[in-house]
Amino acid sequence: MKVDGRVTTGLGKGAFFLSQDFYKNELNKKCGFIPFPGTLNIIIPKEYLNEINAIKENCNNIIKPEGDFGAVKYIKANLNDEIEGAIVFPAKTVHEENYLEFIAPMKLRDELNLEDEDIVTLEI
Repeated sequence: MKVDGRVTTGLGKGAFFLSQDFYKNELNKKCGFIPFPGTLNIIIPKEYLNEINAIKENCNNIIKPEGDFGAVKYIKANLNDEIEGAIVFPAKTVHEENYLEFIAPMKLRDELNLEDEDIVTLEI
């Protein structure tokens, strides 16, 4: 499945969680990379919500919480046909359901020269 979305600024919470050794180590083991401490936040059109929600609900890739942290589901994905990474679905989130968080080993805004409102393509 391919979907275009719009880059937006997040709340900065992804950076905190992805800097925790537990999440870094688990994502490295399961995805094959240590994620940059931050997510690329992407708003997708609402017409894709049913498909995204089905992917999320049927996803068996999960990192169990440690302490008070929440579980995180993840699915490998590609960004703009060039960056391998993953979409993470935190159990504890304040984002709308059409808001996706993409992780990769590098700071994607710098790597791809992205700004808010830029359109990116996710392949799941």
